[in-house]
Amino acid sequence: MTRELHLNGFLKPGGTHLAGWRHPDAVPDAGVNLRYVTELVRTLEDARFDAIFIADLIAVPDSGDEVLSRVSVVNDGFEPITLLAALAAATSRIGLIATASTSYNEPYTLARAFASLDHLSGGRAGWNVVTSLVDAEARNFGLGEHLAHADRYARAREFFEVVTGLWDSFDDDAFTIDRASGRYFEQDALHSLDHRGERFRVAGPLNIARPPQGRPVIAQAGSSEDGRALAAEIGEVIFSAARDFETSLAFTTDIKERAVRAGRDPDQVLVLPALTAFVAPSRAQAEDEHRELAALLHPRVALADLEYFLGGVDLSANDLDGPLPVLPTSNQASRSGRELIIALAAQEGLTIRQLAERVSRSEEAVVGTPTDIADHIEEWFTAGAADGFNVAFPYLPTSLTRFTSLVVPELQRRGLFRTEYRGRTLRENLGLDRPRSRYAGATQGSTSTDTTRSEHTA
Repeated sequence: MTRELHLNGFLKPGGTHLAGWRHPDAVPDAGVNLRYVTELVRTLEDARFDAIFIADLIAVPDSGDEVLSRVSVVNDGFEPITLLAALAAATSRIGLIATASTSYNEPYTLARAFASLDHLSGGRAGWNVVTSLVDAEARNFGLGEHLAHADRYARAREFFEVVTGLWDSFDDDAFTIDRASGRYFEQDALHSLDHRGERFRVAGPLNIARPPQGRPVIAQAGSSEDGRALAAEIGEVIFSAARDFETSLAFTTDIKERAVRAGRDPDQVLVLPALTAFVAPSRAQAEDEHRELAALLHPRVALADLEYFLGGVDLSANDLDGPLPVLPTSNQASRSGRELIIALAAQEGLTIRQLAERVSRSEEAVVGTPTDIADHIEEWFTAGAADGFNVAFPYLPTSLTRFTSLVVPELQRRGLFRTEYRGRTLRENLGLDRPRSRYAGATQGSTSTDTTRSEHTA
């Protein structure tokens, strides 16, 4: 089958850039303005994006008031599953992916919420499996500090096993709803999980029909050794932070090879690197807008952003015009992201101030004309460095509307991107098989999506 390019919209209503909310085009209450968010998502659906992705942090970050008061993106936004449930009623084809932590949730509650979202959307839900990052999250759930890295991933594996088991509680054809006989569902088609593991004891069954997709699409973004292993085992959409072609090609190749070793079809694992695009009719205009947005970021916010990506370290006591000091280990940071930043500082001899500017300036962004952006996408996709892209919009709505109105038509003109959706579910549009229930007999669990219970929501 011919490979298809996939585009996911990484949607932060205030913009992915920390100063995006200060842009003249920005909507002041973007994070909690449902009408505005709905308009953005409908624009992406009109452009035939596969899905949107809503990230989440279940805490206010550990930054001083001087920093927190200057940032919108983590301080004023909807809970993701709640937001996506509302968007499900306002859209019809675009996928809806939400972050939910395995460290600070319970499997039964999460399984029920995502199964509900899949039914509400007619089979368009996705779960971005994360283990969380910061101590501030831990303190909101009765812990003094974040779980150790290895403990988080061990918990995540068992958590995932419980959730997917609960999604299989009812067979696909369990609900006969036979008024004549008075039987709502077939008793033999209901299964109790009775999970007794090291971290969880969950009886089940889940009190909702099996999701229309069998299970929501599983997204994952780990790039550490533990993260890559988990991604290869369970991930169907893998978000990557690779900044250059060679790194992305190596990462994509590694994930696909790991998937094969895990007994999976590598074509059922889609790697989507991040793509931050500043696009304008002329390259000069795009470069000007890139610089103008960077100039809106307060220097202390830039430093706090660097401290966050380094694992919550405090660099304020250091000489900002001196080198990055040797840093202690951290349970909070993404290990791979932290190592990339440390390596960048060492390779280029950057001071702390320069490093903060580089991290906050979106230097990995592709800046240019629609042709420039399309060239980047085509090069990475055709060479196998990506199956598509997780497109970030630094300031809204302009960066989103320009991408959809300028870049997408160019990709379509080149025959790289769809002009119509393939199907009605997220799995169909991503080309992913529908998982067979663990209780299915030889005739159950086909790869086509069951719509018996979801036609009225489509």
